[in-house]
Formats: sequence, structure tokens, C-alpha cells
Amino acid sequence: MRYTIFSFALLPLVLAAALPRPQKVDYAGYLGLRVPLSTNANDIEDRITELAAHILNPGHTDFLDVVVAPGNVDAVTALVPETTVFIDDVGVALAEEGELVDDDDLVSIAAVPAETWFTAYHTYATHLTFLTDLQAGFPSNSEIITTGTSFQGRVLTGIHIWGSGGKGSKPAVLLHGTVHAREWISTLVAEYVAWNLLTKYATTPSIATLVDKYDFYIVPIVNPDGFVYTQTTDRLWRKNRQTVSTSTCIGRDNNRNWSYKWELTGGASTNPCSETYKGLAPADAPENKGLIAHANSLRDSKGIHLYIDIHSYGQYILWPFGYDCNYVAPNDAALNALASKAAAAIRAVSGTTYTIGNSCRALYATTGSAPDYLHGVANATYAYTYELRDTGTYGFQLPASQISPTVKETFEGIVASL
Repeated sequence: MRYTIFSFALLPLVLAAALPRPQKVDYAGYLGLRVPLSTNANDIEDRITELAAHILNPGHTDFLDVVVAPGNVDAVTALVPETTVFIDDVGVALAEEGELVDDDDLVSIAAVPAETWFTAYHTYATHLTFLTDLQAGFPSNSEIITTGTSFQGRVLTGIHIWGSGGKGSKPAVLLHGTVHAREWISTLVAEYVAWNLLTKYATTPSIATLVDKYDFYIVPIVNPDGFVYTQTTDRLWRKNRQTVSTSTCIGRDNNRNWSYKWELTGGASTNPCSETYKGLAPADAPENKGLIAHANSLRDSKGIHLYIDIHSYGQYILWPFGYDCNYVAPNDAALNALASKAAAAIRAVSGTTYTIGNSCRALYATTGSAPDYLHGVANATYAYTYELRDTGTYGFQLPASQISPTVKETFEGIVASL
């Protein structure tokens, strides 16, 4: 069975199709460099940003992971002699992800995707097929949902899963993946959660208990334009693909654009060329308009029990609030306790260790972030950012061989949180 998704906002897609497609970025020979930052490193950080093709961990205050063309490596090391190499050849690392799958080879005869889906990376179109085929196999307790439209007219597509109480009868568990376009592993983790809940509901009592207790809303790709761009043009693109009226630079960081504490300084950039550009106004990214409306509707219905914003990389479980490192949430101890359970469950599967902490104190300040909004405005009881594997050996280019262990251990962490 196939499900056709139609968007009433196709004009940007038509215009984009009429324009010449940029040549795909070839990262052969590019290096991944880890650049230590001193206490007063603003000037050096700006110069590093100019020399780098991409900043992989924007916002970090102790070091920057950057991708640098061969011709700029000496300039970077001259600025910071303590710089080290953590990826010898970014092009080679990207090759270890394997080829994108764009066919039905991994879909079972019964149309329900097989677990082998979680052994490869896939094209955007095939991800949509995965969702609709999965839902078609379990029509009595799932439905396809949409949560808005992207700048280029793509529909944000997800799946809603419920149990014995009926549709929309229980508190919500909300998962978002692929907020940042280059974080491909996050897409598959979100899909694995949906796949497990549906395919094992009838046979695994522990899964049935969860599905009967909560309504699950899972949107694996909330930045579809950026995701497609990583597959056609620049694998390491982070932001959405929205134009900026005041600049020739493209894109907003959708995780700095939510309408909560957006106006504060220090947790996002006002430079349209920055990886953490916050936008011209709160929630002016069209993707976020729909996500905010959806979150608010869940809040106003049965409420939101748990929200997880799935990212990579670093192996962190982080909780609000990110806008002020001195502010401690009233339920900080409860957030800490649940994160500890999740980290222990992940570690029990394959030994992968996660650092837990408040997002500002454990990592860096963020303003206009999704978890802060979900906890502070949408009233989610628990809200977290998961930063998946690894800690920098591959970064965003996690090899295909690590997809299966990553999705399995993360699923157990999420289950432990419920």
C-alpha cells in the first residue's frame, strides 16, 4: 500500500526545480580539526569560523570541531597551535555512511518495513514511504499526521500511535528528529521508536503497556528542506533553507527560533551566516510555526508527559532550561533522576556512556530552543535533548554499521523514561 502526500504550498518547490542545482560539495581531503578555545577567544573564534567550511559544534565554549579545506589547515593551526586532527579525511568518513537507499529492497512483502531498514541511510522520499507503509500495516492504532509546511513547501510528516484507550485519550509523548539537517542518525532513531511500538504492540507486554498508557506523536524529519539539501548538495548543512531578507546567507537554526526566550542574548547568533542564526523574529521559521501549533494543541488536550528532541552528536541527555545557566528549574531534581535512568538503560545495552545535565550548565547556553519551549510554555512534564553517538570520531558521519546499535540503545533509554 502506498500513501500519496500532497502539499498545497508547492510553488517554492516548482521554482526550486526550475533553478540550476548547485554542484554537490566534495569533502575529499578535508580535515576535521578540534580547536581549543581560550577564555577570551571571541576574535580567534570569528577567524576560525571564516576559515572553516562548517562548525560542527556551534556554541561550545571549550573547543570547536570544524571541517577545514586542505588549503586552510595551516592558517587554522597558526591561529591555535594546539589544534588537533580528529578526522583525517572527511570524504572518507562520509563514504563509511554507505550509499543512500532509494528503493523498496528493505520493505517486507507485507508492506510493513523490516528491521533491516535500520542498517542503512535513506533518501527523503523513502523515509516518507517508510512512515506510510508502517502506518498502513497498523491502521487500527495509528495514523499519519502533519505538523505544518516547510519554507520550500514540504509537509512535515509524522505518525500518531495509540493503544486501548483510543486515539488521543492519553497524555502525549512527543518526539522530533532531524531538527538539524546533517544529523541523519536522529531520523532513524525516531523511526525505530515508531516501528518498535507498532510491530511489537501485539506480542510484547511491556510495549503494549506503554502504548496503552500514552499517545505517541513522532515526527522523524522536522527540517525536510535542510535534510534534502544534505542529500543533494552539502552533507554537512545544518539549518533550514529559508532565505533572509537582510542577507545573501541562507537558513535559520530552527532550534534557536522557538518563541520562548528568543529575545535574550548569548544563546544564539544574529548573524545570518552563522550556524546558530536565530532568525529575524521568534518562530519566523515556517517549520516552527506548525510545530508550535501542534505542541500547543497537545498541551491543551491531554497534556504532554515527555518531549525528546533527538540530535547528534556528543552522547548527552540534557534538560531545560538552556537560556540561563544560573536558573534552576523547579523540577530539576526530577529531570535529573529520569535522565539518569535513561543513561543507565542506554549503557546497559552496549556500554555507551552518556553525560547528563542541564543543557546550559553541562554544554552551552541556548535561546529559543524547542525543549525550553516545550517545558516552559507547552508544559511538558519532562523535556530533553538527546545528543546521540558518537563523541567526535565520526561526528555526524556515523557509519551505517552503527545505526542498529544506536537505535536499539536509544530506544531502551526512552523506554526507561516512561
